[in-house]
This record gives sequence, C-alpha cells and structure tokens, in this order.
Amino acid sequence: MDRLAQDYLKRASTRLEVLEVFYKKEDYADVVREAQEVVELVLKAVLRNAGIDVPKIHDVSRILEKYKDLLPEEIRKNLKKIMMISKRLRKERELSFYGAEDFIPLEEYTAEEALQAIEDAKFVVEVVVKAYE
Repeated sequence: MDRLAQDYLKRASTRLEVLEVFYKKEDYADVVREAQEVVELVLKAVLRNAGIDVPKIHDVSRILEKYKDLLPEEIRKNLKKIMMISKRLRKERELSFYGAEDFIPLEEYTAEEALQAIEDAKFVVEVVVKAYE
C-alpha cells in the first residue's frame, strides 16, 4: 500500500475514535458527518491501492463497483453493503454539517442514527483492514 493510502487509513482510524467523543457529548450530527469522512477516506485508500485514480467526489461506491475485479476478495464479498453505507452517509454529508432553515442538525439527529453511523464506519474500516492484512 502506498504512503498516501496508508495515511488515509491512519487518519480514518483516528476519526473513528473521535466519533465516540462526539457521541458522548450528544453531538449526533457530527457523528454522522465524521462517519462519512471515515468511510470516504478508507474507500479512497482502497482505490489508490488498486491503482485507480481517486476522484474528487465524496461517494466512490460506483467507482468501486466498476473496478471490483481489482479489489481484494474481502472487499468484493462485502461490496454491496459498503456501497450502501457510502451512499447513505454521502446523502447526509452537507445536511449533518450545515443544516438548513428547517433542519437544525443538533436537534434532528438521534442517538440511534449516530450509533448506526458509528457501526457502519467501523464495519467499512474493519473490512478494509482485514483485506490488506
């Protein structure tokens, strides 16, 4: 794995730990936002490792699917779930951070949604780490 991909994995792992801090402070919106960044960084590390140009987009699930034959078996067998997680968190990216006139992030996101985001981010990180062991 190249140095930049390793950097992505390390920073994603650090962010994964920070999710617990946001959760304990009941900042569920930032749990969701940071979980999306964890997933994005990890999946971009996968693309780099496969020799695929990393696009400047937040959800790379379609690119992973397009090049699935270049991915390790562990990732391929979990690809549908990984894609679903990436797409779902991508949809929440801006809303969880900026909100809207009718959507105040700290008021809207629940503990359950935050826990799901944590579980999803952990799942993706665990699959990727296992794939490259």
